[in-house]
Amino acid sequence: MDGDSTPATGKTLPSGSMEVKERRKWIVSASDIVSHFGTSGMSVAAATGITHPLDVLKVRLQMQLVGQRGPLVGMGRLSLQVVESEGLRSLYLGLAPALTRSVLYGGLRLGLYEPSKYLCELAFESTNILVKIASGAFSGAIATALTNPVEVLKVRMQMNTRSSLGPIHEMRRIASEEGVRALWKGVGPAMARAATLTASQLATYDESKQALIKYTPLEEGFHLHLISSTIAGTVSTLMTAPMDMVKTRLMLQRESSCARIYRNGLHCAYQVLRTEGPSGLYKGGLAIFARLAPQTMITFVLCEKLRGLAGLKAI
Repeated sequence: MDGDSTPATGKTLPSGSMEVKERRKWIVSASDIVSHFGTSGMSVAAATGITHPLDVLKVRLQMQLVGQRGPLVGMGRLSLQVVESEGLRSLYLGLAPALTRSVLYGGLRLGLYEPSKYLCELAFESTNILVKIASGAFSGAIATALTNPVEVLKVRMQMNTRSSLGPIHEMRRIASEEGVRALWKGVGPAMARAATLTASQLATYDESKQALIKYTPLEEGFHLHLISSTIAGTVSTLMTAPMDMVKTRLMLQRESSCARIYRNGLHCAYQVLRTEGPSGLYKGGLAIFARLAPQTMITFVLCEKLRGLAGLKAI
């Protein structure tokens, strides 16, 4: 068929009028918006719930030998030590704020990607890899800026094994003892990490899907989503591990036994390099990969499935 008919006039449009179709798709209802952000938040929350013990171990690994060089305890040995000394329940410390953050942060981070990409397409008339990176960076940074207090709460609860307070009481304690600004500790590195994570994760996933569809027999479906998300998880881990470590140190600064105070993210990174060496920036790197790689796979595979059930197009 050489053309399409417009509903209003019945006139035939050239088959290249894809831009008109795309613009119509962005005239959405409230239910479309709920489905769009809801599927993103639900998929991230499910992935977070499954991989949360690895997140607890990652935080513990990142806080080893603060300000010192020396042999580090590995993830396997640390997990045994934590379970033996604190019980299996300790691997789920901070789960409530983690799930809350996942729904809010995950929904915004994934949900804002497509609108951002669409606006960049209108502005620059292109959907190349740079546009996808910029769209991912913007959505990740905005999502983190809005949800940073929940991340601070999660990290504090993961390290504070003595506290029996719930998330609400713990948040009130932080605000009363350290001030409301304490809830935005580490927001700079957190935004940088989220921007890098979302940009590398979503852009890599997006580009991997297109390349696999073009150069392999794979089509839209489970196997394509699984392979693309595995590639995205690997790339995003390598990109974000140092930023994740700096973010954790800043958020836990008061809990640290180190006398020196980190002034900001750059100062923290400099001090880690100076006192702990380059490997210090990758403390907990294996735990980050062990968590982020499967989390990325679960998130994208589940999100694509939920989007299909909700009648939304694939990412």
